[in-house]
Amino acid sequence: MTDMEQNRTQNPDDTAPARRTGKRGGDPASRGRTTIADGVVEKIAGMAARDVVGVHAMGSGISRTFGAVRERVPGTAKSVTRGVKAEVGEVQTALDLEIVVDYGVSIADVARAVRENVVAAVERMTSLEVVEVNIAVSDVKLPEEEEEESEPRIQ
Repeated sequence: MTDMEQNRTQNPDDTAPARRTGKRGGDPASRGRTTIADGVVEKIAGMAARDVVGVHAMGSGISRTFGAVRERVPGTAKSVTRGVKAEVGEVQTALDLEIVVDYGVSIADVARAVRENVVAAVERMTSLEVVEVNIAVSDVKLPEEEEEESEPRIQ
């Protein structure tokens, strides 16, 4: 006997038509839970931050160096979560981002654009409320550094 049949047997006076007719009623949201992993929100935020003009890279110098080495290994993918940390609750999330900006851009404008883009993407894709996006600018990419970064050195 199923749980539903047991409930009907135990509660013969139950008049809920949805139980007896097999029709589904009520709010669809009440039929289960959806959980979103921190890593999912981190990927969404990382992609949204990288889309902003003036963001050169994500993460600190050390994490970018290790990431560049790791990306050269065949079969490994670029880490879109580098420089992103998310704390996800049931209905809200908070994010910490570490970015490197291009030389000459307004850091305040880039940070504002990153914040807006990340909030819009995360809220649209997850329906979580983004309560804060903390941005740490860890470096500025100078034009003459282009050649140095293209070939990461392993010592």
